[in-house]
Amino acid sequence: MPPIRVSYFTDPACPWSWAAEPALRALQALFGEDLRITYIMGGLAREFGRPLETMRHVMDAAEASTMPVDPRLWLDHPPASSYPACMAVKAAAEQGLDGLYLRAVREGLMARRQKLDASEALTDVARRVPGLDVARFAIDLRSNAIVEAFGADLDRVRAAALPGEPRVALPSFRVTGADGTEHWVRDRWEPAPLREAALAAGGAPAAPPGVEEALRRFGALATAEVAAACDLPGPRAAAELWRLAGEWRVRADRVLTGGAGRRPAPRPRRGGP
Repeated sequence: MPPIRVSYFTDPACPWSWAAEPALRALQALFGEDLRITYIMGGLAREFGRPLETMRHVMDAAEASTMPVDPRLWLDHPPASSYPACMAVKAAAEQGLDGLYLRAVREGLMARRQKLDASEALTDVARRVPGLDVARFAIDLRSNAIVEAFGADLDRVRAAALPGEPRVALPSFRVTGADGTEHWVRDRWEPAPLREAALAAGGAPAAPPGVEEALRRFGALATAEVAAACDLPGPRAAAELWRLAGEWRVRADRVLTGGAGRRPAPRPRRGGP
């Protein structure tokens, strides 16, 4: 068993969990194979009754973290609920790909203006996750087993709450070392508290990766994620990304606010146009 186990209490539509993506990337970059993450879906909203209030939270999280967002989703066609996306993450977990799928859904909701609250749209996201069997995913998504798995997550969210709270705050992390000692990071999105909890749990960090290595490992990354994963000041991370983009080694993706995301540039095709 890996020496560091992380229970991550989150929700695909949680703006502050989107703000916490740099912290998560830094944790994965530094502790690598010594890390096992269990994603626990928090059921943020059975129904988004006040989408403009959600939009304000999205923009506040973007300002604090500099993660890119397109909040017009909450003006034009807000999702009805976060529950379907939570259950879709549990369906991806049946194939061990919940982390990748959660990221794809979170990008869609926070930065791509995608209304992801129905099985067809959520299955379309599955087609973008490498290695995910889409036909199996679609069957699992409609199964009673997934409803039960999500219900179990909601029970965990309630059980982890502090006294007087209905559920644990999102995002929150329970970091458990090899000796079973638990270190909590509650309602925090910054990279430092999560890294400190992993160190306290006995983690031995590796050297941070270079920018291109991080992009190859994680795919699309925002500038804030590159800065956290590669342990670079924000201006240096941005400068390095634009240098690589100028050399056609990475591709910039435009997002309305918070800076552009970057992904590895496609390799030139050989043997023809």
